Amino acid sequence: MSTPARLGVVGTGYVGLTTGACFAHLGHTVVCGDIDPRKVDLLNDGQIPIVEEGLEDVVNESRRAGRLSFVLGSQAAAADADIVFLCVPTPQGEDGSADLSYIEQAAREIGPVLKPGAVVVNKSTVPVGSTIAVEKVLQRDDVAVVSNPEFLREGTAVDDFLNPDRVVVGSSDLAGAQRVADLYSGIDTSVIITDPASAETIKYAANGFLAMKISFVNAVAAMCEHVGADVAAVVEGIGSDTRIGRRFLNPGPGWGGSCFPKDSRALVKIAEDHGYDFSMMRGVISVNDEQRRRMIDKIAKAVGRHQSDLSGVTVGVLGLTFKAGTDDLRESPSMAIIEELRTVGATVKAYDPTTSGELDPHQTMRLEGIELATGPLEVADGVDVLCVLTEWPEFAELDLRKVAETLGAGTTIVDTRNLLDPAEVKDLGLRYDGVGRR
Repeated sequence: MSTPARLGVVGTGYVGLTTGACFAHLGHTVVCGDIDPRKVDLLNDGQIPIVEEGLEDVVNESRRAGRLSFVLGSQAAAADADIVFLCVPTPQGEDGSADLSYIEQAAREIGPVLKPGAVVVNKSTVPVGSTIAVEKVLQRDDVAVVSNPEFLREGTAVDDFLNPDRVVVGSSDLAGAQRVADLYSGIDTSVIITDPASAETIKYAANGFLAMKISFVNAVAAMCEHVGADVAAVVEGIGSDTRIGRRFLNPGPGWGGSCFPKDSRALVKIAEDHGYDFSMMRGVISVNDEQRRRMIDKIAKAVGRHQSDLSGVTVGVLGLTFKAGTDDLRESPSMAIIEELRTVGATVKAYDPTTSGELDPHQTMRLEGIELATGPLEVADGVDVLCVLTEWPEFAELDLRKVAETLGAGTTIVDTRNLLDPAEVKDLGLRYDGVGRR
């Protein structure tokens, strides 16, 4: 491993906290800054504000070793750092463009306190050209700016950081790029050093391609329902082709989360701003929107109604987060479907493993109007249709006999994640409707 460095991390969200904790785990000394004093106090006390497997362990291991600490403000994090990572939000405007105000503000704040020869790293997902934009804001000729996009999946972020498929580093300053690449020398992976525009494009293109795979298999699932094929067999057949691969070919209610929706729309916008119509990506987004409408139509048909009017219908929902393994509700397909169900008059009862305890204010606000249950059986009690909307493992292991006794004969389970065994559900006197299943 290279000589340990002193790192500053601005922002302690999913990316910032994982980045800081994992670099500290690799032996570097890391100071993470955040603008929320309560969050800083919680982190210094060893309390992790998000659900992320393994993160609490690496945070507290490095805290106890004296390699990881948390401070208030970006300047305090950056002042003595050799390399500073910007891990702040880049929210999206209505036209798909990224709002760079947070990253520009962070750069403006740290510019005066950076050590001569320091390196500033864009870790946030930013549009092509953002490295140059940060350079202009910093106004420091003695500081290199580097793009080092993250490829972290919520729920497996720690493992993704410590066991990456690759590390991408982009800069017009080769020495600065190499210093950032050297931080990963304790990890066995390939490092791609390129120009900043290519590094920034790689991030968007990767997420766009994965979103495309999911939209493709959802469109295939829709076709399977029309032609009488079983998508499980189709996926096994095409996924066995090494040119295609099995990953990201799971039909469902559509993709969501903090990355795919934002990055897909941004990819279209970036291309448009530079004179290219990325019609394929627009199609990927359109299929995803259509998939959510198809799930609502399944729910409506299960109770013999049209999706425009579900007044008086009670829908039971299993799963609220956009995927299993996280408490993140942002751009969740489940939440989008629930919002539409409530708009057309349905009452929604729901359970998610992350909502069984004390909720933070953001969750409470987003879940307003939903009747929260303490478990799957409580959700099933008295509902007209039961829907599986998030692929939590515990839902695949449900005692379906007890579920059937609670629901009553003839009730439909709409399984948007294809977690359950259709034959077992039917044998218990229930109706089953999956995605692309015979």
